[in-house]
Amino acid sequence: MSEARTSASGGMETSYGFVDVEKGQKQDLVNEVFHSVAKRYDIMNDVMSFGMHRAWKDAMISALNPRASAHFKALDVAGGTGDIAFRIIEAAQANAHATVLDINGSMLEVGQQRARTKKIEDQLTFVEANAEDLPFEDNTFDAYTIAFGIRNVPRIEVALQEAYRVLKRGGRFLCLEFSDVDMPLFEKAYEAWSFKAIPQFGRLITGDSEPYQYLVESIRKFPDQQNFAHMITAAGFSRVKWTDYTGGVAALHSGWKL
Repeated sequence: MSEARTSASGGMETSYGFVDVEKGQKQDLVNEVFHSVAKRYDIMNDVMSFGMHRAWKDAMISALNPRASAHFKALDVAGGTGDIAFRIIEAAQANAHATVLDINGSMLEVGQQRARTKKIEDQLTFVEANAEDLPFEDNTFDAYTIAFGIRNVPRIEVALQEAYRVLKRGGRFLCLEFSDVDMPLFEKAYEAWSFKAIPQFGRLITGDSEPYQYLVESIRKFPDQQNFAHMITAAGFSRVKWTDYTGGVAALHSGWKL
């Protein structure tokens, strides 16, 4: 068991929070977490980010600046409930198409219901598949987005290679993820909130603290901004950079397929 962050050389494949598991075990464990929290996922994000995830996601879409064109195709991975895809469609004035991909059927069901309620299902496609093995041809999408999902992928380096493969030349990669806080005093308060308060809120909201315990531990294990940027570059992306939000509680990494 280790609480140290993993590096650019890997380690998340066998890290289920602070527990080390055998290769091949993590995905099933993570699936169970998201089956259990799917219907309350947005509430979960509010609790974990003090509601700031909404502003961070809006900033992500502003950075993407999707074209208002029927030819603009975005792929949102691990985006089952539709939060990012809906924002893309709105920013493109309903003149773009977004494919929502998630390995978890329960999350996708929530997103599909939300899309029907919003009456934007014609601009969306929902696909149940693995981020490590995308069911799309090379050079298909103009943008690849993933928000608060990549740390749950066992083989992050494989998912990044797949992102590069399915993007068109000139395509944009954007990843929003909880990251490494770089403000010592704030970090102590944030750590206390994460490990003491969030699991208890999870118990109150869902009746089960374990999924929240895993999620806060997975944040602590995820590579820091610099190491994750190295991983994105290693997958082939150019002009890789990141922007910290709220002192590094979250970071938006971006890169281009040139």
